[in-house]
Amino acid sequence: MATFVLIPGMCHGGWCFEELTQRLRDQGHRAYPLTLTGLSERSHLLHGGVNLDTHIQDVTGVLAAENIQNAVLVGHSYGGMVITGVADRAPGRVDSLVYLDAVVPEHGDSCWTLVSDQERRWYVDVVETGYAVRTLPFFDARATPHPLASLLQPLRLTGDLAHIRRRDYVYAAGWDGPSPFTPVYERLREDPSWTTHALAGGHNLMRDAPEGLVEILGEVVESLKRTNEAPPRP
Repeated sequence: MATFVLIPGMCHGGWCFEELTQRLRDQGHRAYPLTLTGLSERSHLLHGGVNLDTHIQDVTGVLAAENIQNAVLVGHSYGGMVITGVADRAPGRVDSLVYLDAVVPEHGDSCWTLVSDQERRWYVDVVETGYAVRTLPFFDARATPHPLASLLQPLRLTGDLAHIRRRDYVYAAGWDGPSPFTPVYERLREDPSWTTHALAGGHNLMRDAPEGLVEILGEVVESLKRTNEAPPRP
């Protein structure tokens, strides 16, 4: 069985993976839904210094403390920034990456540089302290403001992530209006080093299409299992 580490998008906590987590555990997998520093039940830790590095360290710390090996990192939306950084900084513990309607950064990218002007207008609507971006009206009532510095800080990578055995992108095809992730999906669909999927749900795929996500994650596990069982090349 596999070990999944689930990273939420902006303003959300590990609670957004509740149904997906249960489905994965029912199948015998290990699943760790994480809440990043400054958000949800950890919102009391919010301050101006909470940035992308903080969130990457949140995850690498769990990998080390739980002695997780061969993790499948699953990142939703902003979580794509985090799982990319974690794969770079903990290469011995990360096997595969799954991006759920997420940003896919390269060295030097920030969430700010990767999104559209519409998202940037949202980012600058900060709370009174200036430390965090406000939640949007249609978010779950449990959503909390998101640390602004984590959206502005560029990602620093030390390698090319060649150790990652599989990369999957799951595109949400059911946006109410144009999706800002369509260009990402269309680009990766033409890249033979990626496996892409499209699900008929809105951006919050964990809520809209949990069954489809479980099937895709199961496919990831089976693919890795086949690779492990393949005889070595002569």
